[in-house]
Amino acid sequence: MAGSLVVLPAVRGAAEERSDSGGSVGPAAAGGVDITVTVSFSSARGGSSGGGGSTTTVGATVLPVCGYQQGLSGRQMAERLGEPNETPPPAPDGSGVAPDYRLAKYPNYPAYANEDDGFWYFPRCWSERVPDAERAYFAGKALAYVFNNPPVYVPAGSAPPAPMIDGRTLAQAAWDVVTIPNPQIGYNPTLGDSGATLVGWYTWVWATGDTPAQVTATATAGSVSATVTAVAGGLDLSAPDAEVDCTGFGIPWSQGASGTDCTVVFTRSSAHLGGTTPLSVSASYDVTFTATDGASGDLGSATTSSTVNIPVAEVQTLNTSED
Repeated sequence: MAGSLVVLPAVRGAAEERSDSGGSVGPAAAGGVDITVTVSFSSARGGSSGGGGSTTTVGATVLPVCGYQQGLSGRQMAERLGEPNETPPPAPDGSGVAPDYRLAKYPNYPAYANEDDGFWYFPRCWSERVPDAERAYFAGKALAYVFNNPPVYVPAGSAPPAPMIDGRTLAQAAWDVVTIPNPQIGYNPTLGDSGATLVGWYTWVWATGDTPAQVTATATAGSVSATVTAVAGGLDLSAPDAEVDCTGFGIPWSQGASGTDCTVVFTRSSAHLGGTTPLSVSASYDVTFTATDGASGDLGSATTSSTVNIPVAEVQTLNTSED
């Protein structure tokens, strides 16, 4: 089968794929395992050191890279393999008799010869479920899984073996369901009902609302837990007719405040732009993960963005001198 490594007996007929997580992880369709992802947001409001946060949970389905696939029933396997040898041949090294290979690979299979509702399960790995960056290591991992997980018989009414959910796969599945809020900002000066700032003034900008400085997502599947951490260093700002100096999330303006790490100086009024100047705001997050199976690494980056339309006015000077 293209895109996967399958280990099945040499028989004809399609095998129905079934999977169950076992333990605290629930079954899902198409070989997936249901997980619960806990997502925590550390707010950037109040400055780069943050100002509180929130936590939420979201459901997700993780597709295992390796697991067990249903094969033949107990009766079908017994018919396929036939009766084991009553008198096994001598072992090649002369140490005794060689065990029947059928019993060695499919223990006690004759005992299930009358079972139509119990099934043998076989190890399988799916290369299409591996991230591109990990494909070079797939063959070795798949062979190791197959070698260490022999076929097993599952009686009717019992759960098949739990699929293997490795740390990286779990982390990626958890991160895939995280939605980072777009950045929100406040600014000062804000003059009059229009909330205008002024040409040539240092306009303070700072993160507000749900803008996070850090996002953490955790999930568990079977015995493996993974934690994903996304961290942003500050706001990225850009606007026409503006000079930006922003290295953090900004400090809310207040009377007597000593300074901030995020300002914009507008060099022209917004009259020629229809009355407001569009300020583009974005935050870029570096995403990494760790897992209890020893896996760790980089999951890339994520960027959120928004646009705030700011009225920019010119200071009007009243000339009172006499001609």
